[in-house]
Amino acid sequence: MIAAMNETPQRPALPDHLSADARSPFHVAAVFEHEVGLRFNGKERLDVQEYCISEGWIKVPAGKTLDRKGHPLLIKLKGRVEAFYR
Repeated sequence: MIAAMNETPQRPALPDHLSADARSPFHVAAVFEHEVGLRFNGKERLDVQEYCISEGWIKVPAGKTLDRKGHPLLIKLKGRVEAFYR
């Protein structure tokens, strides 16, 4: 019983390409059960909607602009990307 209290739940490995949009093929629901952090060019970003570590880019909302379906319009920024669990 004491051992069960000290065990931490296993976290899935962070994928190379991940999207917060549930409609995307790159969305992995198991990853979002834990808090994910992201560093872009050495600074932590909280507004990232999608990232790819191997290609070195993130997608973030372009202000309050929406597309014709009412979803945020995203812009792609290139740089060094690091994903981690908090």
